[in-house]
Amino acid sequence: MRYVITGATGHLGQTVVRHLAQLVAPQEMVLGVHTPAKAANFAAQGMTVKGLDYQQPATVQAVLQDADVAIYIPSKSHDSFSRVTEFEHVLTAVERANVGHLIVMGFIADQATNPFALSAFYGYVPRRLAQTALSYTILRNALYADPLVPYLPELIDRQNVIYPMGDASLSFISLEESAAAFAKVAVTPALWTQTTYTLTQERSYTMPALARVLSDVSGHSIGYAPVTLRQFAEMYNQGNEGHMLASMYAGGAQGLLATVTDDYRKIMGRPAQNLPEFLTATLKRRAQGR
Repeated sequence: MRYVITGATGHLGQTVVRHLAQLVAPQEMVLGVHTPAKAANFAAQGMTVKGLDYQQPATVQAVLQDADVAIYIPSKSHDSFSRVTEFEHVLTAVERANVGHLIVMGFIADQATNPFALSAFYGYVPRRLAQTALSYTILRNALYADPLVPYLPELIDRQNVIYPMGDASLSFISLEESAAAFAKVAVTPALWTQTTYTLTQERSYTMPALARVLSDVSGHSIGYAPVTLRQFAEMYNQGNEGHMLASMYAGGAQGLLATVTDDYRKIMGRPAQNLPEFLTATLKRRAQGR
């Protein structure tokens, strides 16, 4: 078998690689990366590393050629037009490269009415794939729970969660469990009969409920005092991401980030770790320097 992972040195990509390497031989894995030097540790394990530029379809096709399974992880571009263009290049390459099955990363903020800056891309993906004759699976992630850990000291200082969410709730999944699900789907053709899975924990959290969880795991009193969307965008505009982040929570305030499913259980045979357990375990590992 030949398993190809694109974007293999990003946060999700390298975690998918690590989980897939527990299920298949490294020699069966081909990694498409923008900077091959960043994947030297994977090459040392026996994986094939190839240069890939999403804007150059020929390089994409060369990486994907004759893949039994290809896992496409998008770049981190911040606008839907760039990502749609990238995805079209990938689809062209997939159709020419004789790929057996395509797995695509999705996100729960893909609704037609969602104001999230990237919702157009995430909504385009399933509609575009439906036009093809490809065998494919879309894995829609909930919000990653992981950023809550480094964010916690700021929330302790503020004594409040400040997400502009109103009474709506958020759904989470950890990066580790998302990656594990990607790897499991890649090696399990029986799971390909369902074209879309939504990876979430088995409950969502209103902001007061999230504040209680963060209070419990940190030992500090944290409440809920939301800022406005404009304030949030200005506060977190590092890398010019403020508008994108605020637009995501604008969708969240409409209840569009609250999806909960048992799809993770369908894939892995067990429920996803709940948020309090995830945060407690992660904080413990950080305290131990692991």
